[in-house]
Amino acid sequence: MSTKNVRLEVMQFLEKSIDRFVDDFLIPVEKIWQPSDLLPDSQNDNFFEEVKELRELAKELPYDFWVVLVGDTITEEALPTYESWLMDVEGVNQVDNGGNSWSKWVRSWTGEENRHGDLLNKYLYLSGRVNMREIEMTTQHLINDGFDIGTDRDPYKNFVYTSFQELATYVSHNRVSQLAKKYGDKKLSKLCKLIAGDEMRHHQAYSTFVEKIFQVDPSEMMLAFQYMMKQKIVMPAHFLRESGQKIGTAFEQFSDSAQRIGVYTANDYVDILQKLIDRWDISKISGLTDEAEKARDYLMKLPARMAKISERLVIPAESHIFKWVEPATLK
Repeated sequence: MSTKNVRLEVMQFLEKSIDRFVDDFLIPVEKIWQPSDLLPDSQNDNFFEEVKELRELAKELPYDFWVVLVGDTITEEALPTYESWLMDVEGVNQVDNGGNSWSKWVRSWTGEENRHGDLLNKYLYLSGRVNMREIEMTTQHLINDGFDIGTDRDPYKNFVYTSFQELATYVSHNRVSQLAKKYGDKKLSKLCKLIAGDEMRHHQAYSTFVEKIFQVDPSEMMLAFQYMMKQKIVMPAHFLRESGQKIGTAFEQFSDSAQRIGVYTANDYVDILQKLIDRWDISKISGLTDEAEKARDYLMKLPARMAKISERLVIPAESHIFKWVEPATLK
């Protein structure tokens, strides 16, 4: 049987548990928080006073913080790209009689993720600290440009990617929450912490999918894990650009800001890789082919190798001046 057919069989096997996965890892619409729960209520007579308080607290936040918050927002708002990508994964069917259970998962996951960009966008708009039109243009460019995360339609590779990426976004939003609290903005801190909580649940879900695949197709899952780590996990916003620029030109400067203030660093990348290796108990998986055994050896040694490389990275001390966040507006 071909590798593709085996993957399809495994996806059909996992599909039988989708309802349980939805119940375990996602929260019903009526029970989960919504953006309006965390923002000034426009129906309230105190709305303008609440907005004024939000804007005053926002004045205490530094330049690199705003760059990271904007970059995180744009990343979240490019959600249409991620949904369309996942809907095309082998084993996900969204057309026949309403689609299969995997399409239900993707839509339900998307519904939860959609709240993140909605909330962050409204916060940025009310803060008065950023150039919303430039942000909106960057977001539109990112959706227009699409992305290629190196997974093709392979569910194994896609689930490695989402397991890694959801944990990375948890780290980023959680660190932003900690920084906001440090600068005295408890409401923004709570907002980002709630988003981080969603990302952790989603990470647990996709990690569970990979764990289940390791149980039934260990060698091919190991090879997919190795493949993704050899080519490195690219961030969803790796095609980020400001208006008038070429694809991808803004991502490196955004990453520099994130590293400068400790929101997401090269060390975090290594740490996430190690967490996945531990989570999936890579060292103890049995029944591997010779090729998969070599892949396991590669993966077990990779964190130490990458840690040495990350120690040599030099981050520019000066911030790139983004069109999204003009320093004059922060005075």
